[in-house]
Amino acid sequence: MVPTWRLRAAFARRLSDMYGTEVPAYTTLLDVAGQVNDEVVRRDPDAGRLGGIDRVTAERHGAIRVGTPGELRQAAQVFAALGMHPVGFYDLREAASSAVPVVSTAFRPLGTEELARNPFRVFTSLLTPADRRFFDAGLQARLEAFLARRRLFPPELIELAGHAEREGGLPEERAERFLGLAVAAFALSREPVDRAWYAELERVSAVAADIGGVAGTHLNHLTPRVLDIDRLYALMAGRGIAMIDRIQGPPRWAGPDVLLRQTSFRALAEPRTFREPDGSLTTSSLRVRFGEVEARGIALTRAGRARYDELAAETDRRLAERPGATAQEVARGLWEARFPREEHRLAADGLAFFTYHPVTGRPRDGRRPPTGRAALLADGWLTARPIVYEDFLPRSAAGIFQSNLTDEGTRDASRTATPYDARWLAEAIGRTVHDPYDLYTAQQDRSLHAAHRALAIAPPAGGRP
Repeated sequence: MVPTWRLRAAFARRLSDMYGTEVPAYTTLLDVAGQVNDEVVRRDPDAGRLGGIDRVTAERHGAIRVGTPGELRQAAQVFAALGMHPVGFYDLREAASSAVPVVSTAFRPLGTEELARNPFRVFTSLLTPADRRFFDAGLQARLEAFLARRRLFPPELIELAGHAEREGGLPEERAERFLGLAVAAFALSREPVDRAWYAELERVSAVAADIGGVAGTHLNHLTPRVLDIDRLYALMAGRGIAMIDRIQGPPRWAGPDVLLRQTSFRALAEPRTFREPDGSLTTSSLRVRFGEVEARGIALTRAGRARYDELAAETDRRLAERPGATAQEVARGLWEARFPREEHRLAADGLAFFTYHPVTGRPRDGRRPPTGRAALLADGWLTARPIVYEDFLPRSAAGIFQSNLTDEGTRDASRTATPYDARWLAEAIGRTVHDPYDLYTAQQDRSLHAAHRALAIAPPAGGRP
């Protein structure tokens, strides 16, 4: 049997090889990321604090877009075979100023051991054709009819995926067949694109056209992890690769790395075959695929995330007042004034997630441990190790999407948004959509309870400071 995690690791490798063949600039991105990671490891003995270099080097996240709940359910079945489950709900409709009519989730491993083995993730977006701000009733009906006629995943792939989920893996021969079909399902389709239909959708949203204007889904981008994203950004420009205009997420500053920073090279003009209204075939190009890169930091609690969102909003406000300023400059000043500069403050104030470990075997002169996490840390009874942020930021994801669009599309702000939320998404998928905060809290609380047992003190009250 090829177990689940090995299927996931093999799928991630093969997908990376396939994407490198289709998008050669992605191979350059991998080369530069590897160079930067080697540099950081050589100069920083604590470079593996948020994941060892073996994990970071292998780490990828991909992104796909689907059109219907049925397509999303089938994608979820494929990912379940790889030990990847839906985590988080992201509404990109509200996170972008341009037309990005999708809601999203991320399929990823849940447990710490599975993440350590291979943390592959796929950010998966679902089109929202019922949202009247983007699609009128007639276009919705024609779009849904088009989507109903296509098949993204062959029945054999879905059957193999179900077997792999039930059995925790596949026999070697069937595993090989599953991997071949799964990788092929995310390759760029060579079927001709209906020029008129694609253009009609593109006037509404380039993202909508990429989802509903073609015969299949495809890998929209693939993302390695880097330990110094600012250094990579500069090196990519030096290689002649056009990058988007900024790094999304928290600023570079002297304090702890938190959450997620992302950037990408600009979507490339790729040759595609088009079917013209008269039935003839022509060759032109589309710009829909790009290469993204990420730097991951410490996972923030709800309180820490609220602080981050406040600083992001204040950065926007100040930028509006100072047109000549850069987002990096303004954000860094705010962070240095309002965000804790040391990890121990993040832990003591309950702003970030950590695992906690007892300090045993040291003389205490008969003293008993104090009460509360902050006191245990301050007095040296506990040490804290940061939990890496495994998820995504809707504002950053929308920013990447938006930076790679050639047109902002259209949005009727006078219409009411169609409501979507995590519960709706779970029903659409037919699976639980896990709350990332719950996952981080459970990991942190397990470590706290174990540490309290080792120190022979009463268990913590809900893991709070």
